[in-house]
This record gives sequence, C-alpha cells and structure tokens, in this order.
Amino acid sequence: MNTTQDNILKQRSFQAVISDYFQLTKPGIAMAVLMSMLMGFIIGSQGNVDFFLMLHAILGTYLIASGTSAHNMFMERNLDGLMKRTEKRPLPQQRISARNGMVFSLVLIFTGLTYLVLVVNPIAGFVSLATTLIYLAAYTPLKRVSAFNILIGAVPGALPPVGGWAAASGTISEPGMWLLFGIVLLWQIPHVMAIAWKYKDDYYGAGFKMLPKNDESGVKTAFYAILCTFLLFPVSFVIFQLGIAGLLFLTLSTGLGVFYLWFGIKFAKDRSLINARKLMFASIAYLPLFWVVLFLDRILL
Repeated sequence: MNTTQDNILKQRSFQAVISDYFQLTKPGIAMAVLMSMLMGFIIGSQGNVDFFLMLHAILGTYLIASGTSAHNMFMERNLDGLMKRTEKRPLPQQRISARNGMVFSLVLIFTGLTYLVLVVNPIAGFVSLATTLIYLAAYTPLKRVSAFNILIGAVPGALPPVGGWAAASGTISEPGMWLLFGIVLLWQIPHVMAIAWKYKDDYYGAGFKMLPKNDESGVKTAFYAILCTFLLFPVSFVIFQLGIAGLLFLTLSTGLGVFYLWFGIKFAKDRSLINARKLMFASIAYLPLFWVVLFLDRILL
C-alpha cells in the first residue's frame, strides 16, 4: 500500500470515529430538544430577545442534551444489541468502547451543565440537570419494569421549553412555560406509543415494557394515544386565552390537532403496523409545525 492510500484509509477511519461519536449523541433528538428550548426562550423573552444569551443557551443545552442521549446509549448498550432497530449502534457493535462512551457522555453533561449555570443562569442549569436526572435515573431503568415509564419519560422530554423560558427569564414560575411543557408532554405519549407498537416485538425481545400491561389487542394503547391527542386542544386554547398567542395560533394549532387526532383515530380503528407508522409520522410532523405556528403568530402580532 502506498503512502497516499494509507493516508486515505487513516482519514476515512478518523471520519468513521467522529461519525460514531456523533451518532452516540442522537442528533435527531438533540435538534428536537433545541427547537423546543428555542421556542421557550423566544416566548419567554416577551418580545425582547437577547440573541447572545440565546446562543449561549443553545450551546449549553446542546452539550447536556447530547451527553444525556450518549449516556442513555451507554446504559442500554447491551439491550440495544438485542434489537434490530438499535443493534448497529456504535456501542453494541463495539466501534466505541463502553469506557470511552461513558467518559464522552459525562464530559458533555458536566460541560453543558457548567456552561448553563455560569454563562446563562443557575435556573436554566437546574432545569437541564433535572431533565438529565429524570431521564437517566428514572426513565431509563423503568423501561424494563413498567409501561409507566412512558409518562415518566415524557417529563424530561417536555422540559426543554421550560429550560428555554428559564434561560430567558431566570424563573420557572410563569404559567406560559408550563403550558408549553403540557403541549410537549401530551404530544410525546402518542408518539412513543406509536413507535412502541410498531417495534413491540423488538422491545419485548429486549425486555422493555413500552406498552400497557396485558394489551395484546392494542385497545389500551389506542385509548391513551387518543386521550393525550385530544387534550392538546384545551391546552392550546388556554395558551390563546392567556394572551401568549393570538387567533392565528388558535386556528392553525386546532387544525394541527385535528390532523394528529385523525391518525390516532385511524390507529384506534385498525391497530395495524401501517397505522402505527402513520401515527408515528403524524406525530413527527405535529410538534415542529406547532412551533412554526406559534412562532409565526408571535412575529405577526
């Protein structure tokens, strides 16, 4: 092998390692967290956005969110190896050692937490710390014990807008932030249940309890999915009633809710894998569109 080929191989190897570590951070989830945090920050700024503070909040949140996801992968590395949807991740395939994965994740978590506390404000750091602790110390181990984990896991998933609002305002006592928390929490349960139904055999084989107990027919799963989707309507209405958003938001968010609920009803009528996948994609579309609607309403007020 000549020197040029050897250098190309080394370069590819380095890129592969970087790619694996990046995969460890679950970039899709990190981007969803940042989007939710940013909307909390923008609404919490009440029309006076500090863009430098926002950039600091983005960086700190990205670090701690990425580290939390990476540490979740470290904790579940052996179980991930038992499921087809996760068996090719870097840790199950030992492309990254368990020790390196643990160190990498903890460095990200503590760096992000320190950055938020020192550069943004301690309240924002506290919210992010609570998010990480609930996700890793409660939700992750509970996944093998009870389907109640879905509700527990929805809490850290719904805290990013609270963290963003806290980063902008330095408080966690304003009702608006908790309404945004409610939106993400309610959105998340049908989302997770659709995924769990689609991959139920995979989850069952790894020992995860991601669906209601003794729900082989999927009736309970469909009921909870529809209930949470329906509850998005009153929460959106209260956001409008409190003057956090206007009529444009109320109209368009109601339309989004009908769209999401429709796929929940289709899944309830026929709990096939196809309808579970459709509900999953509807959920993936709902939240970013909800944020777009809220953002447009704010800038057009």
